[in-house]
Amino acid sequence: MRDNGGMTTLPPPLAIGPHTVQPPVVLAPMAGITNAPFRTLCREFSGGKGLFVSEMITTRALVERNEKTMQLIHFDATEKPRSIQLYGVDPVTVGKAVRMIVEEDRADHIDLNFGCPVPKVTRKGGGSALPYKRHLLRAILREAVAGAGDLPVTMKMRKGIDDDHLTYLDAGRIAVEEGVTAIALHGRTTAQHYGGTADWEAIARLKEHVPEIPVLGNGDIWCAEDALRMVRETGCDGVVVGRGCLGRPWLFNDLVAAFEGRPEDFHKPTLREVAHTMHRHAQLLGEWIGDEARGVIDFRKHVAWYLKGFAVGSEMRGKLAVTSSLAELDAHLSELDLDQAWPESADGPRGRTSGNNRVVLPEGWLKDPYDCAGVSEEAELDTSGG
Repeated sequence: MRDNGGMTTLPPPLAIGPHTVQPPVVLAPMAGITNAPFRTLCREFSGGKGLFVSEMITTRALVERNEKTMQLIHFDATEKPRSIQLYGVDPVTVGKAVRMIVEEDRADHIDLNFGCPVPKVTRKGGGSALPYKRHLLRAILREAVAGAGDLPVTMKMRKGIDDDHLTYLDAGRIAVEEGVTAIALHGRTTAQHYGGTADWEAIARLKEHVPEIPVLGNGDIWCAEDALRMVRETGCDGVVVGRGCLGRPWLFNDLVAAFEGRPEDFHKPTLREVAHTMHRHAQLLGEWIGDEARGVIDFRKHVAWYLKGFAVGSEMRGKLAVTSSLAELDAHLSELDLDQAWPESADGPRGRTSGNNRVVLPEGWLKDPYDCAGVSEEAELDTSGG
């Protein structure tokens, strides 16, 4: 990429199988967040550019046609390509889930999650604990790629369990050998959870280690400039954005503008514009769920993210956090000083920031990195991370 006064011109397109992602920006799967309504908002702000992945889907629930899961894999007609992230610990079940997606034409791209650091998942051998078992990882990838046919399969992972048990280079080589199309690396270990600073050097090392396929970087992208800097410093082929867009779907406008060398088009909304987006988000959730009240209730978790940095008193924040109708939400928002400019304090980290957690693993998990025993189907819980 060519430097342009501190900005960066449009990088080469990111190829995910037959799909071209330009600019190379991907919305990270986040449980309870990246459902169809939120993807719609992000896609609208980006002008349809980028790749927007569904929240994580457990393969067992998909194969069993769990009602909630079947709703989660529904895509709007305007979503192209349709991208699903799957999570599974059993190669056979993963293979069945992938074949089901292909046979029923439910997606155009499949991503596999090996990044979840949640203790109730890792203690069963799932999530970011799984790549430590090299043979099991290979078996899952092989089944997924074989079942996917022409659909591209990618994977998202972390550096490893902790600094003494790093797995990302071995996992990257296995992925290449098994036909995975691209790899996204969150530059943290399981032990870090979401604390500390993401290790971008690890992203650079992975890119050097597997030059055959695209490598995407993830971790500590809080603004568009961070994305440009990650690509410059690591040589990665694209970026995956998660917590940085919480309560800020217009970040995808800035990401597109940054990669196209248009920093003057960055979006710094007033509180009035933020309030409008909040209403639309809650409304879309209600339409998607089929019940306005449930949609507004589901939206409550987004309120603090949207209002970060704005002068909104604790009493009003409390009221907004218990709304149960669009009319009530609008009434509370109308009481705010909606002419407030975008506060600089709203930039920077948002979402989970916990770290330095003890990693919970199955007994004897670290004794043999090639022994596949010990992974329980209970590891497939309806949770996510990465």
